Amino acid sequence: METTLIAPASYTIFGIPTVIFSVLIPILGVAAFTYIMALRTAPLVKAAPDLRFDRIPQRLANVFKIWLGQYRQPRYKQAGVVHIIIFAGFLILSIRSCSLVIIGIDPDFVMPGFGGFVGDIYNFLKDYAATAVLIACGIAAWRRAVVKPERYKVPAKYGKDHTAEALFVLGLISTLMISESLFEASHVAANAQAGLHVAFLAPLSLGWLFKMALSSASTSALQAIHVIAYYIHDLTFFFFLCFLPLGKHFHVITSIFNVFFMRIDKGNIKPVQHGISDEQLDDLESFGVKKLEDFTWKHILDFYSCADCGRCSDNCPANAVGRPLSPRFISIKGRNQVFENYPIYPYGAKFKKSKDLIGTIFEEDEIWSCTTCGACEQECPIGIEYIDKIVDLRRGMVDEGLVPQSLQKPLKALEKRGNPWGKMEKKRADWTKDLPETVKVKDLSKGKESAEALYFVDSITSYDDRMQDLGRATATILSAAGSDFGILGKKEKDAGNEIRRFGEEMLFQTMKEMNTDAIMDSGVKHIITADPHAYNVLKNEYKDLPPVEHISQFIARNVKSGALQLTGVNGDSDKVYTYHDPCYLGRHNEVYDDPRSALDAIAGLKRVEMERSRDRSFCCGGGGLMLFYEPEEEQRMGVLRVEMAKEAGANVIVTACPFCLVNMEDAIKVAGLEGEMEAIDLSELIARHLA
Repeated sequence: METTLIAPASYTIFGIPTVIFSVLIPILGVAAFTYIMALRTAPLVKAAPDLRFDRIPQRLANVFKIWLGQYRQPRYKQAGVVHIIIFAGFLILSIRSCSLVIIGIDPDFVMPGFGGFVGDIYNFLKDYAATAVLIACGIAAWRRAVVKPERYKVPAKYGKDHTAEALFVLGLISTLMISESLFEASHVAANAQAGLHVAFLAPLSLGWLFKMALSSASTSALQAIHVIAYYIHDLTFFFFLCFLPLGKHFHVITSIFNVFFMRIDKGNIKPVQHGISDEQLDDLESFGVKKLEDFTWKHILDFYSCADCGRCSDNCPANAVGRPLSPRFISIKGRNQVFENYPIYPYGAKFKKSKDLIGTIFEEDEIWSCTTCGACEQECPIGIEYIDKIVDLRRGMVDEGLVPQSLQKPLKALEKRGNPWGKMEKKRADWTKDLPETVKVKDLSKGKESAEALYFVDSITSYDDRMQDLGRATATILSAAGSDFGILGKKEKDAGNEIRRFGEEMLFQTMKEMNTDAIMDSGVKHIITADPHAYNVLKNEYKDLPPVEHISQFIARNVKSGALQLTGVNGDSDKVYTYHDPCYLGRHNEVYDDPRSALDAIAGLKRVEMERSRDRSFCCGGGGLMLFYEPEEEQRMGVLRVEMAKEAGANVIVTACPFCLVNMEDAIKVAGLEGEMEAIDLSELIARHLA
């Protein structure tokens, strides 16, 4: 095609052919990038194994939905939309950027498949993509430098914030958009002046605006702009490529891999070591994570992939109440440690020996502050995992004897009596003594009776005086539905959900083995529990058990079938109810609709939703043995949750978890709202409205 301007591949400056630079820049850029990535790969190779190559179709689906589709980004609307524009534009322009690298050597090069009509469509989209990205970069820079959302801030103890780096990268992206548009606009303007063929530029796009601005420029000026814009783009492109692995923008490269390898199953905890069976645990010399390389390669990849967006910490209940935990900084500190131990420069620098993580980059209180609620993982747009890391760090601390004073007593009680209160095993079934004669609960521990269903009560409902009401309400509902059920009585041990998340792996294995034997010996066909923590661990971390169901699912199913008949609200017309999603029923097991449909089956019941509900529910503070832990905090999580319920216009908080009920009732007292607010369990409420 005839053209007025000399292409960079044919241009000379001071007698030097610029094609030399077109060749040298990519060679040096690719060489530097390869060197950097080789060093960044080293800690992944030295890290612990992780089995992430299963269920490929599902992993690919996650890539298309979460990475390519940016599914989680709009949960923060403005920032999410801006990121989607930059991401989509970047993908579109990456084809053009790669083409330009070769155009500097061969001016007639066209990316295979992008000639003719397809190329015309692509160029049209590309022009608007560059424009949209530049505008989005401006908005993002304004948010970072002027608005400064709270979630971007970095406390002094964690060092300086990353605003400067973010603005620098936005500047690089903007430079790529501007230089590409100038390169093309100068060419089009020169051809238009000469009356030659003019490539189409999308109206009002960045390139179109540049063309209009350059329409009266001299040919020599357009030639200079054409060549300078090309090499600015080329240098920026390869500089950007090599800069990405040096900081928080590494996620531009790693996020697609992190999403592909992200956890698929919910509610479970990774094994102590992949490839080691439960029976082989006794042979391990060390448990958990103590040094950097004890993390799995996926968790190192998590550190690399953190975009420092702050969404995890913004949704972390521990962070919200002032505990010394911010999930965001678990990743940032981890990444900083990897960068320090595996230096990129000076060239040939030796890898450093890893130090103990606890007491250096992580603090004991920081790790114990987590309730394992999963809000951080639910919010992360690129699949970063926190619970497994924190549990692995706890395993390491437990292995070293670093156990908080307040948790030592319940742990010893669990070892001795199978429950954290240390009460006698034979008293596990005492709550049944106050049941009416019409409600029959079989005791399967005696081996004289059999039942179709097992009601797994778990420790808190068995021994806490207030929570025993939940047990009686659950038994009443099961009986009213005509269920043939029984309990394990003294043979039941704590289900172990909190034990495992505390990091006491061997104790969990003991509880699991004893409960499994007792359940299988009972001959039951399915299991029902009113405790989401028991539901979670029985369903997701025990093996080969009969199907497990939460009482809310049982209620919804039997109301729908007509086996359970409910009355109206019976004079409670002044009450407004709101449902609080327990973490281990909601986020970890995605049971959201059944409890709500059970509530809505009570005619005349007024129900409102809190702003933070379903997968954005706010933890009560009871997970991971937190009922016994005494953390440093500015306010109780339960108090914040009660205030959220009040703001929603509710005066009754309904939950479906004994841990939540304990914390909600305490929080109402602490908040001084007795008489104004009340908390009740779903099973209690349904039992009151049985026809």
